[in-house]
Amino acid sequence: MKASVDDERCRGHGICELACPEVFTLTDDGYAEAREGELPAGTEAGVKTAAGSCPERAITVS
Repeated sequence: MKASVDDERCRGHGICELACPEVFTLTDDGYAEAREGELPAGTEAGVKTAAGSCPERAITVS
């Protein structure tokens, strides 16, 4: 599983980081970014929660 954040859509709400801090962090500018590559085992539920909770629908999970 991989996750990505659309820089054009993200508005820095931070919900993703709260839902899954192992995968999502906020940059110095306050916008989200996802950990690159395959995600650690056990983070699937948190990533899906983050994606579903993003008000801007900026997170893609594949």
